[in-house]
Order: sequence, then structure tokens, then C-alpha cells
Amino acid sequence: MISGDDNFLPKAPTFSDELVEECTKSGDFRPILFEWYKFVGLLCNTVACISPESPALRNIPPVHYAIFIGLLNRCSRLMLSNTCLSSTRKYGETTRLLDRSIYESAVKIQWLCYKNDDDSFLRYLADGLVKDLMFKRQIEENIEKRNGEILIIEQRMLNSIKECIELSGLSEQEITDAKKLPDFASMLKNLGFSDISYTAIQRMSSHAVHGTWSDLIFNYLRHDGSQRLSPRDHEIDTQDVQFITGIRFVLGAVKSFLNYVVSDVSEVSAFVSVIDSTNEKMIEIQRLAWASDFSVPT
Repeated sequence: MISGDDNFLPKAPTFSDELVEECTKSGDFRPILFEWYKFVGLLCNTVACISPESPALRNIPPVHYAIFIGLLNRCSRLMLSNTCLSSTRKYGETTRLLDRSIYESAVKIQWLCYKNDDDSFLRYLADGLVKDLMFKRQIEENIEKRNGEILIIEQRMLNSIKECIELSGLSEQEITDAKKLPDFASMLKNLGFSDISYTAIQRMSSHAVHGTWSDLIFNYLRHDGSQRLSPRDHEIDTQDVQFITGIRFVLGAVKSFLNYVVSDVSEVSAFVSVIDSTNEKMIEIQRLAWASDFSVPT
């Protein structure tokens, strides 16, 4: 059985009436959202540490389980990084970079649960390993040009690639023959997200990843109303939308994972209850924090 008592689940944050009132008046709920963000990161890590030998889990291939807990751990650790960065009230431009990785990992978890077939897991594994195989062939070509002389760094890289392939349980031929993994937009569509969700989550966050002109203007250049632009210091704050979106995506991933791996959903009722109540709190905070944004100016 997977325990859902107070000794296993992380403690949800609590807030004084004074802080809630202050945030409500200012419309800035980041002091509260920051604590919820930490809580969800810890909850995600807790779930990632559930033993695959637990009798509450149904029988799934070990490598499939490893994919899930690896992605969950990735979400948790990146959330921890965001927590450290945003606690300074700086580095908002950097937390945006990590946000995109968190969203992608959370969506892949939900997509794999939704697809629920061996082929999707194969395609996930092959998506990264096929690039490793390309690199392996380039290394081997260079070795051949030197009449078989292998550099120490080349041997180390070849060993690393070999280990990744062996742990996947796939052959090189299976990796090469696997169908391409769907893009992020297709995964979101499969999961029922709207087109604007993809635009807002992926296309807009691509500014931070690729260093577009829009990203430079908002995060790296200072302008005083004239055409003169100068470098901007690292005073960018993490925004409430980043906390809310990250929390809700990761909660969705954790819930999908639990419902997928357990043989009896009643075993994780305590987890699901915490996930649902936290998501409801995020919806309420979102409604309060963004109310003025969706009013028509007079």
C-alpha cells in the first residue's frame, strides 16, 4: 500500500490572515504562490520516490517506470532551481528558461499515460538515443580515419552512449526504425489543450530559449522611451503566471502518473485529494490575481 498519511505527504503551506489580506489588496499573490510552488515541487519528488516494488502498483515494464520517475524528478529538481532563483527576486529571465523544460517534462508524462502503449514509450526513448547514435557514428568515423586509434575522450563518450542504449533495453536497429516522437503541439492537442495554450506555453516561452528580439527587449535591454538601448541588470522578477502555470502542469503530471501506475486508485486517494485541492487553490488565486487583467478599460 502507498501511504497517504501525514508522515508521507509533505505538509501543505498555511498563511496568516494578514498575508492573505495584503496579497488580495495588492493583487500580488507571489508570496503565497512561492510557498505553494515549493510544496508542489516536494510533492512531485515524494511521488517520484515511490518504490516500483510497492504492491499497490500494477505491473509495468521497469524502463517505463524509470521514464516516469526520471521525468518527475526532473520537474522537481528544476522547480527547486526556480525556487532558489526566484527567492532573490531576481533572475526572472532565467526561471523562464527552466519553466519551458518543466512544462515539456510534465506534458510528456501526461501524454505517455494518455497513449498507454509500448510504441509511445519506444518513441520517447528513441527520440534522444537516435541523436546519440548519430554522434557515435561520427566518433567512429574519426577513429577510422586515424587507423583505429581511439582518444581517451572518444572512449569515454562511446562508453556513455553504450550505457544509455543498454539501459533503454533497445537495440540500435529498434532505435533507428522507431517512428518520430510527436511534437509538443501534437501532444497538447492529444491531451485536449486549446491551440492558444500551445502558443502561450511553447511559442511565447521560446523567446527565452532562443534569445529573440522580444526577449532582449523585455529582459536584457533597458530603454528610456527613446531609441537608446543599454544593457539591463538582473532585476527581473519571476511572475505569478510562472508559478501558477508550473504548479498546475506538474500537478497534472503527478495525478496522471499515479492513476496510471496504481492497480487500485483508492490507494492514492490521499494524494489525489491533495492534488485536486491544490489545483483548486491555484484557480482561485489566478481568478483573484488576474481579475483586473480581463476587465474592459473605461
